[in-house]
Amino acid sequence: MSEQPMSTDADVRSPAFLHTDQVEGEFDAASIRAVMINRPRRELYDFWRDVRNLPLFMENVKSVELLEGDRSSWLVAGPAGSEIELVSEITEDRPGEYIAWRSLEESDIDHEGWIEFRDNPFGRGVEVRVFISYDPPAGALGKVVAKVMQREPRVQARRELRRFKQLMETGEVATSKAPDAAPRADRHS
Repeated sequence: MSEQPMSTDADVRSPAFLHTDQVEGEFDAASIRAVMINRPRRELYDFWRDVRNLPLFMENVKSVELLEGDRSSWLVAGPAGSEIELVSEITEDRPGEYIAWRSLEESDIDHEGWIEFRDNPFGRGVEVRVFISYDPPAGALGKVVAKVMQREPRVQARRELRRFKQLMETGEVATSKAPDAAPRADRHS
């Protein structure tokens, strides 16, 4: 009787990209980002679902106002000090799992996206994935300007997910900026 040797090979691909989600949007630019967060899935979903919480960790979102139904109006910092108004509606909502949205006619930018919350199969937190697709203002030139000014959604999504993780795991977003309540001594007296 011959014994087959035990294999030590393992499939260690990220669960984020094992299946074939649609990651191509209707617009000129698209991005998908993912992060693992060590909090319960429903807690993460509930926090994100209340869109008024989003300016707490999205540094370019100046304000979010709830409108009728599943609509909201966002004021976002754009390239070169500009302000962009986005009016969005939620198009799909699976409590605790998934939220999808798209822009309405009143928006300065056409966009769509989704966020998904999945328990890690190894019990190590929750995988949070965000997809954003948009038409940059001023077309290709606007996309280049946004990238140079660090206002491009691909860059912003990565940073915002990192800040979301910090806020949900520690209760605060780390910053190198001195707090207003901590006055500095005058060094040049």
